[in-house]
Amino acid sequence: MRKIGFGGGCHWCTEAIFQSLKGVHKVEQGWLSSTPPNANFSEGVIVHYDEDIDFETLIEIHLLTHSSASNHSMHHKYRSAVYYFEEQDREEAIFIINSFRIVDHVDYITQVLPYVDFRLNTQQYLNYYKKDKNKPFCQTYISPKLRLIRSQFAKSVRDDY
Repeated sequence: MRKIGFGGGCHWCTEAIFQSLKGVHKVEQGWLSSTPPNANFSEGVIVHYDEDIDFETLIEIHLLTHSSASNHSMHHKYRSAVYYFEEQDREEAIFIINSFRIVDHVDYITQVLPYVDFRLNTQQYLNYYKKDKNKPFCQTYISPKLRLIRSQFAKSVRDDY
C-alpha cells in the first residue's frame, strides 16, 4: 500500500473525489503541513492506494479538480500541493506535473512538498459527501467534480460511488 498527500481545494471535495476511485483504500481528511515556508496547516487529504490506480492518474485527477493553475488569495488555507512520503514519489510527482504543463499548456502552481504533519478533521466532518450527498454544499461543489471524474476517468471510478 502506498500513500500520498494532496492539498488544493476544500478537503470535503478532495476526500470525495479520491474515495470514488478504484484502488484507493483509505482517504484521511484534515490538514497537512510541510517544511517552511509551507509549515502552516492547509486543507488536504492523505490517500492510501494500491496498484489498481497509478500515481499519474491520481495526480492528473488532482490537477483537474481544484484551482491548480490559479494564484488566488486563499493559498494559506487551500495550498495546491502533492505531499510526498518517499523521495522517489517527489521525483515522479515533479516529472508528472511538468509533463502535464507541457501537454495541457497550463502553468500549474501545484507544489511538490515533503510531508511533515497531519491533523485529522473532527468525526462530524469525515466522509462528508458519503454521509449526505444531498446537502447543498455537496450538490453545488462536490457532485459536479465527481461527474467530471466519471466522464474523463470512467475506468478508474468505483461502481458503487
